[in-house]
Amino acid sequence: MIEVKLSQLGETMEEGTVVKYLVSVGDAVAKGDLLYELETDKATMEVESPADGLVKAFIAQEGQSISVDDTVLILGAEGEKIAKKFVSSLKSKITAGNNRNDNKLESDIQTGASDILESVGGIVSKGNIKLGSVIPLNRLQKITGQRMLQSKREIPCFYLKANADVTELVEFREKLNKSGDVKVSYNDLIIRAVAIGLEKFPIMAGQLDGEAIKIAEHINIGLAISVEGGLVVAVIKDADKKNVTEIARDSAALIDKAKNNKLGLTDMEGACISISNLGRFGVESFIPIVIPGQCSILGIGQIVDICAPDGEETVIRKLMSISISVNHKVANGAEASEFLDLIRKTLEDPLSFQ
Repeated sequence: MIEVKLSQLGETMEEGTVVKYLVSVGDAVAKGDLLYELETDKATMEVESPADGLVKAFIAQEGQSISVDDTVLILGAEGEKIAKKFVSSLKSKITAGNNRNDNKLESDIQTGASDILESVGGIVSKGNIKLGSVIPLNRLQKITGQRMLQSKREIPCFYLKANADVTELVEFREKLNKSGDVKVSYNDLIIRAVAIGLEKFPIMAGQLDGEAIKIAEHINIGLAISVEGGLVVAVIKDADKKNVTEIARDSAALIDKAKNNKLGLTDMEGACISISNLGRFGVESFIPIVIPGQCSILGIGQIVDICAPDGEETVIRKLMSISISVNHKVANGAEASEFLDLIRKTLEDPLSFQ
C-alpha cells in the first residue's frame, strides 16, 4: 500500500486544493501517470503517480483544501485490501485540518460576511456580476488577501515617487520593435532598468532573516500579471544577466503561461523585488503593497504628455511616474532614493540598455 501524499512543491507552499481526479478508483496506473489536478496559491498543475499500482481509494475530495503531507489517495497491489477504518481515519484527519485552516483564513480576511449574505439574495459567479451580487472569493483571492493583510501588519513601509522623462525611451522601443523579431514592452525595459539598479544597490534585493538582512543570490524580478480570477506574479530569473530582448522573450512566455493557467511554481518563486504596471488602465500613479519576503515593489503609471520649455520654445515630452514602496526594516530612505533615481536615469538614457 502506498499513501500518495501532498508534497511541498514550492518553498512557501503549505496547502493545496484537489481540483479534480484524472483517474478512477480501480484504475491501474504506472509511475509517471497523471493522478489529479492540484491548485496551490500560485499555480494549477497535474500531479504524477510516484509508483505503479491500482487506485484503491480517494482520501481528499475534489474541491477540498489539504495541507502538505496529508494523504490524497491510496495505491495498492492487485487483490490488496484496505481497511475501511483506516480510510475513514485519513479522511477525518484532513477534514479536521481543513476546517482549522478555513477558520483561520476567514478570521484574517473577512469582516461581516454573514451579514452581507443575509442581506443580499443569491451568490453569483464573477462572469455575471450585477448590483446586489455576492461573489465568493476563490482560493487565489483568499491567499492574496491574506498576504496583503500580512504585509500591512508586519512591514513598516515608506513610499517614494519620481517622474522619468521617457521621450527617448519611447522612440528607442519603437526602433527596437521595427528591427527585431521579439516585441519589447515597456515592462521589459523597466525590468532591465531595475536589474541595473539592483546591481548597484543590492540592499534593495534584501530580506529580513531573523536579526540579519539576507541579500538575494540572484536578481529575480517579479512581474504582476492580471489573470482570470485574480493576480499572479511571474518571475524573470537572473534579469541582470539578460539583455532587453532576452527579458522580452522570457516575459512573453510567462504572460502566455499565466493567461492559460500554465504557470508552474518555479515560474513564480524567488523574486527579490516586484513590478506592478497599471499604466495601460490610465492610472498615472499609485502605491503598491510590498509582497511579504521582498524588500520593495515598484508601481508604474501611464506615460503622459507634458509641455516643457526648450529654450524659447515649448515642446511635448513624455513622462512616466514611478513609485516605490519599501520595507524600512531592510532599506532606509537614502538607499531607496538612490536606487529609484538610478532607475529613473536609466530609463531616461536608452543607451544604458546596450
